[in-house]
Amino acid sequence: MKRHLLSAADLTRDDAELVLRTAEELRSLADRPIKKLPALRGRTVVNLFFEDSTRTRISFEAAAKRLSADVINFAAKGSSLSKGESLKDTALTLEAMGADAVVVRHSASGAPHRLANSGWVRSSVVNAGDGTHEHPTQALLDAFTMWRHLAPQSGGSLDGRRVAIVGDVLHSRVARSNALLLRTLGAEVTLVAPPTLFPVGIESWPVETSYDLDSVLPKADVVMMLRVQRERMHGGFFPTAREYSRRYGLDGRRMATLQDHTIVMHPGPMVRGMEITADVADSDRSVIVEQVTNGVAVRMAVLYLLLGGSQPAVSTEGLPE
Repeated sequence: MKRHLLSAADLTRDDAELVLRTAEELRSLADRPIKKLPALRGRTVVNLFFEDSTRTRISFEAAAKRLSADVINFAAKGSSLSKGESLKDTALTLEAMGADAVVVRHSASGAPHRLANSGWVRSSVVNAGDGTHEHPTQALLDAFTMWRHLAPQSGGSLDGRRVAIVGDVLHSRVARSNALLLRTLGAEVTLVAPPTLFPVGIESWPVETSYDLDSVLPKADVVMMLRVQRERMHGGFFPTAREYSRRYGLDGRRMATLQDHTIVMHPGPMVRGMEITADVADSDRSVIVEQVTNGVAVRMAVLYLLLGGSQPAVSTEGLPE
């Protein structure tokens, strides 16, 4: 793997499959009484969050701590950042602290790239979400979840699997990262949204697009619903929430048209009743809670591999079964 993880496009197929295999090893820790490994003892991981995200920050924190790394949580609110300190000065402070990895979430697209390529820090930089651009570790945990459910039936890969990503593609960094990564792993991605919620240049993405959810669902192996990000919207992207839900929401009637093996996903947080109904979110087809568990394992794998892991990630010696 490269020194940084800034985009899903940074990963070759070999890189991505290495992360998935490493995550599978580490996933077994979740079921053990003792969940820690000494793999990153003495290393320091900084969570640098300019934008709120409890789920992602806690997931990275749990991942680093389970690998025995020291963790520093650095939130913009209440820090020098809220007083006007620049990204450069913050980076130089982290460098002086001896950070080995910096996990960055920022509302500005490209901020993690700026940090990684500026020469301000020597640490590995992990993009934990930048603006409406990308969220590569979310794409990895999504791919890992699909891989665990679907790969055993298709020769150990996602080749040829059909993934429908539905909803607010325009504002979704998850959609972009998933489109890139799943194509690398051999899956076929169809983005489904109203015309107003597709970004300019969507024709250059390695995906198919559709405005008609009902025509796509019966062929899908995976259906991933996206939250409508109203906090990023300034204008009328659809007539009403009720109309959006009628056209692009996943409910029990639509779920009944899915193939028997098809799984339902959501990167969270969910707006129940908007893009997904409660009965679907809580159904046997839903792997939404599993995605959270898998997120810790995948982020453990990413930190382990970026910080120089060359030995098998998990040794069974001395650990309770």
